[in-house]
Amino acid sequence: MKSVTVGGLEDCLLNKVDLRRQQISQAMEEVQKVVHHLTTNISNQDIRFQAVPYSDTYNENIKVLAPSQFLVTVPIKGLAGYRGAREQRWRYYTLQGTRLPCPLRDPEGLQQWLEVGQFMKSLWQWHETDVNIDGDIVPAKVLLVFRKLVENAIRTCHLSGKVSMLGNRSAVWIAVETSAYQVELELAPAVEIPTTWSEKARWPRCLQRWPSQERVACIKSFGFNLLPCSNYHWQLSFLRAEQVLLEQLDEDGGCRRKCFQVMRQLKEDVWCPGNRPVITSHHLQTVLFWTCEKYPHFKDWKVFSKAFLRLVRKLHKCVSQHFLKHYFVRNSNLFQCTNPIEMDAVAQKLATFLKNPQISPP
Repeated sequence: MKSVTVGGLEDCLLNKVDLRRQQISQAMEEVQKVVHHLTTNISNQDIRFQAVPYSDTYNENIKVLAPSQFLVTVPIKGLAGYRGAREQRWRYYTLQGTRLPCPLRDPEGLQQWLEVGQFMKSLWQWHETDVNIDGDIVPAKVLLVFRKLVENAIRTCHLSGKVSMLGNRSAVWIAVETSAYQVELELAPAVEIPTTWSEKARWPRCLQRWPSQERVACIKSFGFNLLPCSNYHWQLSFLRAEQVLLEQLDEDGGCRRKCFQVMRQLKEDVWCPGNRPVITSHHLQTVLFWTCEKYPHFKDWKVFSKAFLRLVRKLHKCVSQHFLKHYFVRNSNLFQCTNPIEMDAVAQKLATFLKNPQISPP
């Protein structure tokens, strides 16, 4: 069967991109109904968690990491008026309530502590020992409370035939059976901090030409979230800011979005397929942002074949080195916890593609 060169990739794969969009849109509609049903019940059980609304258009609380893997942020209620940490202090506690002879390690990269005293207003429930130790809101304890609420909601909403808990994971994951295929969802309680930009995100960089200063101001106005991604530390998340960057990529008429969509399609079909890929859409999105910053002009994104191969070369370099800087927090490596064997396998596929940039139609 005749192969398609990179010059023909655009037409060959954009049809698959449209089909992917339709399939995900259908799955998203069903997932949204389940998530809204579950989180409404959870909010009725515990006032500290807010229901995820159903949306006919874009839902900012649901991020597609892969066609069968979504991240759902469940807003936390009762914490308002965020301020930076008041002073540095050592922590000697454990989740079990015992005291340590040496302090817990300090957060690194995207991580930080979260004290209830950092908020000007807080519900009394956030001071309770089920989530609080020595004034800290402890992510592992929040997830323990949240997991029990999710389990209760699945039973109460009579969704046991459609929704199941996924075990052996520190985060809260569920599987949802849609009419087309199974989707795995990470349900992550999110402390939303609007209008305030994180001190750890020293962005934009000096002399940066992309995005514009006006866009930068708009992006920073969306603030950031904190997600419970380890036992003691919360992780910074910039989902809204990243979405704004994605939405207005090609105001100059370039092909940035098209390059990203084709690269994502090849990643899902050829380079890194599967339900739990080591490389997600968020990784590809970060590669795109760094490449846009390095090549900010329309002339760099005028010819699809050149722009696309440039993007794939950047991806190959990052995967080969097992190193991808977070776009907003530069001292954080997004590949730090990935499986090196799986990474090397993807790097080999990318190298093979770059030596002979063509694909064989299915």
